[in-house]
Amino acid sequence: MITFDPSAYEGFIFDCDGTLADSMPLHYKAWSETLALKLGRPSDFSESMFYHFGGMPARQIVERLNKDFGYGLPAEQTAHDKEARFMELLPGIGPVVEVVEALDRLPANAKAAVASGGLTSIVSDTLKHLGIKSGPNEKIKFIVGSDQVSHGKPNPELFLRAAQLLGVDPKKCLVFEDAEPGFLAARAAGMDYIDVRPFRVEGLHAAARY
Repeated sequence: MITFDPSAYEGFIFDCDGTLADSMPLHYKAWSETLALKLGRPSDFSESMFYHFGGMPARQIVERLNKDFGYGLPAEQTAHDKEARFMELLPGIGPVVEVVEALDRLPANAKAAVASGGLTSIVSDTLKHLGIKSGPNEKIKFIVGSDQVSHGKPNPELFLRAAQLLGVDPKKCLVFEDAEPGFLAARAAGMDYIDVRPFRVEGLHAAARY
């Protein structure tokens, strides 16, 4: 069980992939298949590298791969194709039970948001697949995706945008995250955070434990 004191905070911000949703393995599968198709061979994008980039927008990842490996792939189209492949794989994901349980323990009037490096529409579909509702009358009041900000994690803009929408001082927000870019973003935003990885009982790939 993830232990925290809900009364110590006024806002709660959850990452999606790898935090609420056990979707990281399928995101990596989508990356591997998409890159191999475009390159005509397996890519150099290892699973450990993928987890190291956790929380970065897809376009930013393509740009990084182009720089590191000289791929020359069109960033927008490659990111779009990867996300399209992930949507085909979406029925295979499940929840991160320990984090969803923490969300369920928040009081009914809690101010919570999801802030993710994914596109808002894909994050919304992921949450719907898990049965997690969002909207003005739900615990998850807002979904903030990478398409709503200029800079993704580790920049704090996603989290600051979520706090702004919730109407909560960033210093009074608690972030639930699973990757280093998210931890850096939370620190930069002046927010406390919980690394959810140690609380996961099963299903966490070794590469995610870096």
